[in-house]
Amino acid sequence: GGLVIYDGTNYIHIFQSTSSFVPSQSLTNVDYLVVAGGGGGGYDTGGGGGAGGLRSTVTNTGQSATVESKISLDSGTTYTITVGAGGAGSTSGSSTGTNGGSSSIAGTGLTTITSTGGGGGGSNQGALGGNNGGSGGGGSAYSTGSGSGGTGTTGQGNAGGNSSNGSSGGGGGGAGAAGATGSAGGTGGNGVTNSITGISITYAGGGGGGLILASNGAIGGTGGGGRGAADGVGNASNGVANLGGGGGGGSAGGSSRNGAAGGSGIVIIRYAA
Repeated sequence: GGLVIYDGTNYIHIFQSTSSFVPSQSLTNVDYLVVAGGGGGGYDTGGGGGAGGLRSTVTNTGQSATVESKISLDSGTTYTITVGAGGAGSTSGSSTGTNGGSSSIAGTGLTTITSTGGGGGGSNQGALGGNNGGSGGGGSAYSTGSGSGGTGTTGQGNAGGNSSNGSSGGGGGGAGAAGATGSAGGTGGNGVTNSITGISITYAGGGGGGLILASNGAIGGTGGGGRGAADGVGNASNGVANLGGGGGGGSAGGSSRNGAAGGSGIVIIRYAA
């Protein structure tokens, strides 16, 4: 199942898309990392998309310093590995960015392990508030009001930032930190670093909020969060694939109003040879 690596001590299965895993022998003390897809950014001074939820038995778990319990898997059982897609960015002020897809490990005899997709960022006009998710999407700014960031899922991620009235969308939440408010620049929340593959990689960063007047949009959080857009500078950037990063929020002007897509998630399984 997946891309298989042997490091001299452990077998590591890396799933970058939905697949299945069938152990040829019973396995105990199995480690995992399950990262969901990131949410899409909001439209027109939109909030950044929230990062996909993160659960792991190795190093940090999102919004918590507690690692999760290892699992056992039965020989010959087919386990379904679902890898969540990134959510689409919003192209309308009346709709938020789309939430990312959830990632999971499921099979007979196993309590399903699910990480929740990141919340989409809020959009100017009718959809100001960011969506709830693994990490919450940032709120959108509007000339007559401001939107609140969505909430994150306990043990998986953090809240998105509130917008700043009329100037900046809030940053999407990351697995390691909440998104910044618009008044603080709308930076996406940072992800967390995980070493299940033997290499320290940061996953699940929130997308940056879109800005009205700035030389560059707000940066995304470490771990694949996309940059927000700014007027006349360029489009928002997508969350990084297979890191679960949130997409950047769109700016207030021209062709850069659209929010960017979130990045897809990943599932990794590790066990001793």
